[in-house]
Amino acid sequence: MASTTPESLKQQPTGIENRAETPESLCGSQDIEFRYLELDTPLPTPCITLPPGLAQSAPPEAPSLEKYISPFLWPQWRKSIMTYIACAVTALAGYAAGEVSPASEELTELWGISTVVYNLSITVFCCGFALAPMVLAPFSEINGRRPIFIASGILFVASLIGCGGTQSFAGLLVARFFQGVGGSTFSTMVGGVISDIYHAQDRNTPMALFSGAALFGTGLAPLISGVIVSHTTWRWVFYSHAIVSAAFVIVIYFFFKETRGSVLLSRKAAKLNQYYEQLEEAGHHGVMVSSEEGSEDKCIRRIRWKVKSDEQRASIATMIQISLYRPFRMLLTEPVVFFFSLWVSFSWAVLYLQFSSVPLIFRTNHNFTIEQTGAVFTSMCVGVILITIISIYQGRIAMRFGKHTTSPEGRLYFVCVESVLLPIGLFWFGWSSFTSVHWIVPAMAVGCATMGIFSIYLATFNYLADTYHRYASSAIAAQSCCRNLLGGIFPLVTNAMFTNLGYPEASSLLGGLGAALTLVPWVLALYGPTIRARSKLASELAH
Repeated sequence: MASTTPESLKQQPTGIENRAETPESLCGSQDIEFRYLELDTPLPTPCITLPPGLAQSAPPEAPSLEKYISPFLWPQWRKSIMTYIACAVTALAGYAAGEVSPASEELTELWGISTVVYNLSITVFCCGFALAPMVLAPFSEINGRRPIFIASGILFVASLIGCGGTQSFAGLLVARFFQGVGGSTFSTMVGGVISDIYHAQDRNTPMALFSGAALFGTGLAPLISGVIVSHTTWRWVFYSHAIVSAAFVIVIYFFFKETRGSVLLSRKAAKLNQYYEQLEEAGHHGVMVSSEEGSEDKCIRRIRWKVKSDEQRASIATMIQISLYRPFRMLLTEPVVFFFSLWVSFSWAVLYLQFSSVPLIFRTNHNFTIEQTGAVFTSMCVGVILITIISIYQGRIAMRFGKHTTSPEGRLYFVCVESVLLPIGLFWFGWSSFTSVHWIVPAMAVGCATMGIFSIYLATFNYLADTYHRYASSAIAAQSCCRNLLGGIFPLVTNAMFTNLGYPEASSLLGGLGAALTLVPWVLALYGPTIRARSKLASELAH
C-alpha cells in the first residue's frame, strides 16, 4: 500500500531554515503557474521553513492522498470487494425485471385487466431502464460513479416501496418506470466501474461475473416471487426486494469507493491547491521544481494544478446532447454496432419472453402451480452458473495462447460456438413442450438457451469495448437501449404468438432467427479487421 502522504509533501526543511521564505525570494515570475496533473505525476517538495521564521506560522498538515491513487493500482482485495458489490447490485437490478410475473393472475383479476395489459409493467420498467443511462452517464463523468450509485439506489428502494404499496395499476406503472430508472445504473454503469479498475487483459473474469449476475438475478426473480405469491401477499414481492436493496445501498455508502479516474484526479488537484494556499497563508511560498525541463537545477515557484479532462469537458447540456445523439448515430452508421445490437437485442427479447412463455406452457400442458412454474427458472440460474464458470476458464485459456490480446476478434472465437446454444435451446423448448414429454426436458432447454444468451451478452460488451475505446460507452449505450426496449416489447406479444402459431412453431420461428444471427460473430471473426478499418470511429489496436 502506498504511503498516505508522499515524501515530497512531508513537512521538512528545504535548505532555507535561517530565513523566512517570501514571494520576493521566488525565482522568475511571482505569478501562479498552472501545470497539468496526472495520477502518476511526481509531486514537488513544498518550501517549508522549520522552525518558522519571521512573519511565518506553523505550516498546515500535509493532506493524505491515498484515496486519489489510480484505481488500477488498488490492491486486489479492494478490487474484488468493488466487483462483488457491483455484481450483487446488478443481480438486484436483473431481479426487478421479472418479479412481477408470478403475481399476474392475482393482479389481473384484482384490477380487471388483461394479461397483455399487465405485462406493460415489464415494458415500462424496460423503458426506464433503457433511457435513463443516456442522461445519467454524463453526470457520472463529472461527479463520479459513487454519487450516481447512491442516488440511484435510493430511488430504486423508494420505487419498490411504491410498487408494493400501490392501490392501482396506474400507480404500479409509474413506480415501475422509476424502478427501471434507478435499476439502470446498477447494470449499465457496472461495466464502466470494471473498466475503471481493471486493465483490458484482466477484465474477462469480472465481466463474466457481471454478466452472470445480470442473468442470474433475472432467473431468480420468478423463482422467489413465485414462492412469495403462493404463501403470502403479492406486496411482499416488492417489500422483500426493497429490504435487500436498502441493505445494499448502505453497503454502497460505506464500502463503494470512487473509481472514475478523471474525477479522482480533479479531487486530487483541488486538495493539493488548497494545501498550497494554506501554506502561503502561513508564509511558506512556492515549491521546488526544475528550472528547465530535463534540468536537475531546482527553482522555487508558485504553482497550482489543473486537469486536462476538466478543460476539455463540455457543458452538462452538451454532454447530455452527445449522450443522446452519438449512440443512435453509431447504431445507424457503424455496421458493427448495428449487428451486435440486433443480435444482443434479440437474445434479450428471448430472455424476457420466457417470463410469459414458461408459465403459459407449464401451466397449460403440465398443470403447474405458480410456485412450481417459478421453480422451472432454476434451470436458468443453473445454466448461468455453468456458463459463467466456463467463460472464466476459457478467458484464461485465451490469455495463455494470446488470442484475445492481439485483436478484438479474439473475443469472438468462443462465442462463435457457444451462441449456437440459444437457437438449440429454442428448438428444444418448442418441440419438447408437449404434454406427453416430461417437464424436465423443456426446463433444461430454458437453461440451454440462457447459456447462449449469456455468451452473446458477454461477447457484445467485450468486443465493443475493445473496438471503440473512447467511444465504447456510446456503442454499449446503443446496444443497451435497443436490448431493453425490444426486451420490454416481447412479453406483450408472447401469448398471442405462442397461442396462434402453436408452441413448437412459435419457438421454431424464434430459433430460426437466432440461428441466422449466429452468423454475426463468424463474419466479424473472419473480416473484423477489414470492417473496422473502414470505420472512422473504431480504434485500430497497435499491439
